[in-house]
Amino acid sequence: MGGQSLIAGTLSQLRRKEGATFSKVVVKPVQLKNGMHYQFAYYTATQVEHKNIPAESAGQELEMLLTDIFRQGLLCTADADYQVLLSKKGKATVLKKPATKQPAADLSHNRKKRYVLEDGEPVPFLIELGIMNESGKVLAKKYDKFRQINRFLEMVEDVLPSLPQGRPLTIVDFGCGKSYLTFALYHYLAVAAGRELSIVGLDLKADVIAHCSALAERLGYNKLQFLVGDIADYTGLDQVDMVVTLHACDTATDAALEKAVRWGASVILSVPCCQHELFAQIQNTVMEPMLSHGILKERFAALATDGIRAKLLDILGYRTQLLEFIDMEHTPKNILIRAVRGSGVDREALWREYTAFRDFLGADPYLERACRDLLPTEK
Repeated sequence: MGGQSLIAGTLSQLRRKEGATFSKVVVKPVQLKNGMHYQFAYYTATQVEHKNIPAESAGQELEMLLTDIFRQGLLCTADADYQVLLSKKGKATVLKKPATKQPAADLSHNRKKRYVLEDGEPVPFLIELGIMNESGKVLAKKYDKFRQINRFLEMVEDVLPSLPQGRPLTIVDFGCGKSYLTFALYHYLAVAAGRELSIVGLDLKADVIAHCSALAERLGYNKLQFLVGDIADYTGLDQVDMVVTLHACDTATDAALEKAVRWGASVILSVPCCQHELFAQIQNTVMEPMLSHGILKERFAALATDGIRAKLLDILGYRTQLLEFIDMEHTPKNILIRAVRGSGVDREALWREYTAFRDFLGADPYLERACRDLLPTEK
């Protein structure tokens, strides 16, 4: 695969969304019994398919994907990272950056899972938050939180190529709470990756914000700011590159999504919570055998709410995925909406799909009302 060995690769931004069977491909080396291979993971909205390709043939697959399918790739080697950008006419631009990854000591297929943040390697914010001890050992009762933080950072890692390059980033975390993931995001981007950025964490609880502010100061995270405030009323910024909203209750999630859209955010990461709005709205006689049972109606309303949010974000110019955030035994609210700003979608076709579903349910969603001036008009 050229003069340098590939450690990891992520291919994204489809040339044509229509007819595409997958939306992203992640590549990594893996040692099998019959020799070195590269594992290509082809991601769809709901699943991932793996294909192990011999090292000598992997370059052809990579070239085909970058030439015919995708417009962007991040290829990491031990010496440097290479961001490959292809124009609509196929002209390639390659940006060389300092290496962010080193080869794994063990490439065996069944090796122990490696995390973005490793157990046994001291990380100051994890020690301060009581997840690690001073030697870097993750405390047993905090391992679920450790896994959650790493899962979140894996999702962030996938969208790094979609964030603006060559300038400082601005990130807002709405409803940041105790801010485990806010600190993780700052550490990963500013400390580990060396990106220039500023992050604002917003929450309604003054005591929590005071605690997080003091911790940020102790850690020397001077571009991490915490504020008391309501999502819908926040007007502190005119432009934001990434919006994070985790477990904002009911339509507070929609308020955060509207802010993100109007800011033109490149990336949105949202784990919704307490989706009550549609529960009170849904009326459909055909679905009465299910909707007549409160527990089933509640679960269906939550899924329908997230489906509506994802479709509206698609119409508003994003490429949206619904991903499993953490395992079901940790929390019933485990769907993460990941939206990356894109282009070339058939807004009218998506709008017809959306309105048919909305009208079938008898719904009047907050996000549609809030973004009405940005959406296609009713025919």
